[in-house]
Amino acid sequence: MIFAALTLLGLCLGSFVNALVWRLHQQALPASKRIKKVSSEELSIAKGRSVCTHCGHTLRAQDLIPVLSWLSLHGKCRYCKGSISWQYPAVELTTAALFIFSYVAWPEELKGLEMASFGLWLVCLTGLMALLVYDLRWMLLPNRIIFPLYAVAAAFVLVNVGIEQSAQPLLGALGGVVVGGGIFYLLFQVSQGSWIGGGDVKLGFLIGAFLLSPLEAAVMLFIASLLGTLLTVPLLASKKLNRKSRIPFGPFLIVGGIITMLYGVDLLDWYTSLFTGV
Repeated sequence: MIFAALTLLGLCLGSFVNALVWRLHQQALPASKRIKKVSSEELSIAKGRSVCTHCGHTLRAQDLIPVLSWLSLHGKCRYCKGSISWQYPAVELTTAALFIFSYVAWPEELKGLEMASFGLWLVCLTGLMALLVYDLRWMLLPNRIIFPLYAVAAAFVLVNVGIEQSAQPLLGALGGVVVGGGIFYLLFQVSQGSWIGGGDVKLGFLIGAFLLSPLEAAVMLFIASLLGTLLTVPLLASKKLNRKSRIPFGPFLIVGGIITMLYGVDLLDWYTSLFTGV
C-alpha cells in the first residue's frame, strides 16, 4: 500500500514538475515569444490550466493522467497532433522511482517527526527534479524554485533537531552549507562567474543543508565532479564538445546530492573500511 501511494504521489508530482518548468520558462519570456493563445493567467503556477505546448489548447482531465495519457495518445497532442516530448513520462516515472528509493533507503522508522522529515525530503526531491529539468533544457537554475526550497531546508533542519534533541543537525547543516556551496562561491568570486554559475552556488548551499554533514557534502561534490568528468571527457575526445562549450553542472550536483542523501553514510562506511579493514 505504501509503495502504491508513493508511486501515485511521485507520478502526480512529476507531472507537476513538467508543468512548473514550462510555465516558469514561458513567464520569463517576452510576451511576443510566448506560445500563442495562452494568457498570463493560464501561465499562473497556482491557477493556470494545463495546455498543449504547441497549439495552446486547454487539456482535459483524460489528457493529464501521468504516463498513461502519453501512452494512449502515442506521444501526440489530441487536438493538434503535435509531438509531446518523452520528457513528460520520463520525469513522472523518475520522480516516482526516487520516492520509492527514498522510502526504501530511509535510515529511520517513519513515525512521529521522522515522517515530517521524510515528507520534507520528498518536497525537496520534487523541487530538485524541477531544477534538473530546467537546467538541462535552458541552462538556468531559477531562484523561484531554489529560494522556496531554502525554507523547506530550514524546516528539515529544525525537524531533525527535534528528532535528535540536540543541536548537532543544525551544526552539521551549517558545515554542509559551507562545504557544499562555499567552495563554489570562492570559485565564482575568483573567476567572476566564468568557471561556475551563481545558480550552482545557491544549489550547493541548498543540498549541503539537507545533507546535515560537511563530510557528506564533500561526498556529494566528489560524486558530482566524477559524473561530470565521466560524461564530458568522452564528449571532448570525440569533439562533440570543445573547451568553450557550456555544460550545465546543476544536474550533476542534484544526482550527486540524491545519491549522497540516500546512501552517503554507506559510502563513507565503505570508504573507511578500505583503510581500517573493519
